[in-house]
This record gives sequence, structure tokens and C-alpha cells, in this order.
Amino acid sequence: MRIREIHIYHHALPVKNGPYRMANATVWSLDTTLVRIVGDNGLEGWGETCPVGPTYAESHAAGARAALALMAPDLIGAEIWPAMLQRKMASLLNGHNYAKAAIDIAAHDLLGKSLCVSVADLLGGAVTDNVPSYYASGVGAPDDIARIAAEKLAEGYPRLQIKVGGRPVEIDIETIRKVWEVIRGTGMRLAVDGNRGWKTRDALRVSRECPDIPFIMEQPCNTIEDLRTIRSLVSHGIYMDENSVDLNTVISAVGTGLVDGFGMKITRIGGLQHMRTFREICEARNLPHTCDDAWGGDIIAAACTQIASTMRPDLCEGAWLAAPYIEGNYDPENGIKIEGGYIKRPTGAGLGITPDVSVFGAPAASF
Repeated sequence: MRIREIHIYHHALPVKNGPYRMANATVWSLDTTLVRIVGDNGLEGWGETCPVGPTYAESHAAGARAALALMAPDLIGAEIWPAMLQRKMASLLNGHNYAKAAIDIAAHDLLGKSLCVSVADLLGGAVTDNVPSYYASGVGAPDDIARIAAEKLAEGYPRLQIKVGGRPVEIDIETIRKVWEVIRGTGMRLAVDGNRGWKTRDALRVSRECPDIPFIMEQPCNTIEDLRTIRSLVSHGIYMDENSVDLNTVISAVGTGLVDGFGMKITRIGGLQHMRTFREICEARNLPHTCDDAWGGDIIAAACTQIASTMRPDLCEGAWLAAPYIEGNYDPENGIKIEGGYIKRPTGAGLGITPDVSVFGAPAASF
């Protein structure tokens, strides 16, 4: 099967009760990019990529659409098989994984529909149809984040991630302690996500002042060199998030024992094809990991849920979705939702959802 058409859309996703604050970004609305691929059999597949503004990572919305428009003309007529498509995209554009991921996701969706199987089946088979999620707070006042922790605990989330950084570290420490007072003894797992916002001195201080609290530090500092500096000096596990920009970096981090796990984004690693390889690397070295993305609607949410359902349950830290932070669904019947802290995997062919194309208006570009 070959690609007959590619259509690129952009769509605004306002942040519910915004803004959403991280150490290096404050966002009120996100600009998501959708890709619709039509095969020569008449079926279509959908992909999505949605950077959280231009400062969270080395990506931005306009860049995604520019990269897609550059590649699209030469992808018409290309084979839809994901591995072949990844090689083709690599020959057309160096880097820009976040844009390539939208094509890769759409190809998996189209291939699944053509074979009448789910994307999870294409990726090795689901081990659960009830995928654990986790809630990520924004950066906020200690009492506010503790209140959110109590709410999410009551809702049934098995894991909580609290955002820190971009402010005096004393406030971060107070926040961690107040959250721990709420969730201690409940079994809820805790991640403290710096989003590259701490200096190495801050990470060291937090770990030394909170030795009794069993949290993991997710991407506490800005660079891989920073992580190497603090690795042997902290008493908490370190997960890599923003620094894990490609499979080569992941392999190096795993091989050198730099980290204890990963917060991984599908669009950062380049799509579901590379995410499958990442999953196998983590299983080989017994490393926990999340399966999520920066932002986006039902398409990226379905992709996260499908791949997360194939991951070893004792290593899967959950799939984070933007669903609680945005209004509405692309698919009014099968839109992805989090209920009781878990996500029901859509069981239809492909991603298992059918976006209403009228939601997105006219394409920004068609090929």
C-alpha cells in the first residue's frame, strides 16, 4: 500500500482553567498539527504533534508544519510500512523527529485499518486494555498543589507528577513535603519534574533535605552533563525526559547507567516505530518509563494509549494525556478519556478513533 494524499491541519487547543505553568514555559493555548494520510486503497490514517510552545523542547508548531510540508511531496507514492517510511523521511530531512512522528502515527493508523487490527496489535499486542495514567500538576503554590494531590488521589490516579523549578528552591521543597503529607502510605507514586529548571545545586539540596520522601527526579537539570554531575551525589532516582531526544541518546544513557528510567514522549523519539524500539531497550535493562506526549488531542492520546498497552506492566509508569486540561474530543463517540486514573484502550482498527475532520476546518496544506 502506498500514500496517495497527505493533508496538514492546525487546530487551537485552549488550556482549561489556564495557564499551565512549567519551569520554562507558561501556556494558555496550544497549536496542534494534524496529519491525514490517504492510502491508494482509499482508507485514511491520522497523526498529530503538539509542542508545548517554543521553549519546552527543540520544537515548535510552525516548525512542525514547515517540516511536514518539506517532506510531503516526496512521500506521495511511498510505501506505508513504518520502518520503510522512517528511512524515507530520514533521507528527506535530518532531525525534526516531532514532525516525522505525525507521519509515523498516521501510517500506523492507516496500516491497522487496512489489516483490520489495532495499533497495539501492530506493536506486538496489548497486555492490558486498562492503561494506567498519571496526573501532572503545573508549578503552583505548595497548598494548591497539595490540594490537587488530594483530589487526584481520590480520583484513583496511581501516580502523581508535580512540576517544580523556575522559582526559589525552598518553595519546591515545601511543595514536595506538603504533597507527601497527603499521599504518604496510600501507595500513590510520586515524581518531581524539574523540566530542566533546577541548577545542579538545587537538585543536590532537594535530595539532601528530603531523604525520607521516595520520589523520583524527572529531568531536574538542563543538560546531560548536569545529570552526570549529580548522578552519584543524590539519593533519589533520576529519570531522563527532555534530554532523551533520539534513540542514540537513549542507548548511551542506558549503557552508561546515567538514569534509572525515562519520561518518554512519542513525538520526541520520532513516532511509534522508534517508541517500540525504546520499549525493547527499557525491557532489556529493566528500566521504568512513561509513555506520553507533550500535548495534543484524541489522536496523540490514542497513540499513547495503544503503545502503553503493550508495555511490561511493572515497567510502565503510565501514559500522560492532555485530556484533563482541554475541552472536547475530536471523536465525539470514541474520544480518549481518563476515568479513575486509568485509560480504556480503544479496541477498533488502527488507533481506534475516527476524528471529525470538520473540527479542523480547511487543510493548511494538501499534497
